[in-house]
Amino acid sequence: MPKVMVLHGPNLNLLGKREPDIYGGGTLTELNERLRTKGGELGLEVETFQSNHEGDLIDQIHGAEGRVDVLVINPGAFTHYSYAIRDALASVSVPAIEVHISNVHGREPFRERSVTAPVTRGQIIGFGFHSYELALTAAVTLVRERA
Repeated sequence: MPKVMVLHGPNLNLLGKREPDIYGGGTLTELNERLRTKGGELGLEVETFQSNHEGDLIDQIHGAEGRVDVLVINPGAFTHYSYAIRDALASVSVPAIEVHISNVHGREPFRERSVTAPVTRGQIIGFGFHSYELALTAAVTLVRERA
């Protein structure tokens, strides 16, 4: 069964508490359960990981090589300035999909730029938790392309 690793960046552990008007009322645990369910429906094994630490996310990206078929990543605030995460994504052959719960282009100007997007296959933004589910659907396509 193809494997997808979903990486959640900083502050996503506070989902359900942090700015629910922007991020909704669902928790990270609820999101991860939804992703495992949706993954099963799509024939994917879904592994999840969250960290507030840049190096931990980089280690997970490096460790994905040869172990998972697709990365789905919400880099959180690292999206806008982490060249280290950008370089980690570029250094592995595992295709990545960038996701965001909110529409980052409709928010503060600093959120409009993603340094990670150019090294991903694409972005899915602004659909709440459904952004992640859409990314899993896209992951199926990427797995088929690689087969």
